[in-house]
Amino acid sequence: MACIPLLAALGISLGGCNSAAPVSTGEPSFYRQLNAENAKVDPVAARDMISIYRRNKGLTAVSVDPQLQKEAEAQAQAMAHADKMSHDIRGPLMSRLDSAGYVHGAAVENVSAGYLTLAEAFSGWRDSPPHNKNLLEPRMRRMGIATAYAPGSKYRVYWALVMSD
Repeated sequence: MACIPLLAALGISLGGCNSAAPVSTGEPSFYRQLNAENAKVDPVAARDMISIYRRNKGLTAVSVDPQLQKEAEAQAQAMAHADKMSHDIRGPLMSRLDSAGYVHGAAVENVSAGYLTLAEAFSGWRDSPPHNKNLLEPRMRRMGIATAYAPGSKYRVYWALVMSD
């Protein structure tokens, strides 16, 4: 009986935390539609998806890197603004990383447009030999991923994934 007040207090405390939490739609973030203002890809879900894929191939996991995240965001935004999918819209990847002061040996980039969810983008990259090669590049340890929404574009959503050692 002495436990009941403690459990009741715990329930109230947990209930209070629960009501402050964001409302979940129950939809995994990798299925969330990204063709809307302020919609952004979940970099943690992307990291987990890519890391599981890499581990299943005997490779190391990747971590989200804040500098690579910024680079991916800038690349996705530049493509959306120009309404053009391009690796070189802001210059070659290595030049962009060097200009940002990012210390790297090797780096790869996947860009794409038109995928509306992380699951679609990942599947498209996995099924494309050059994109898949980047996902499975053994030296890669860090990543950044971003999307940019361009409502007037035929593609609507632009993607950039940057990975580095």
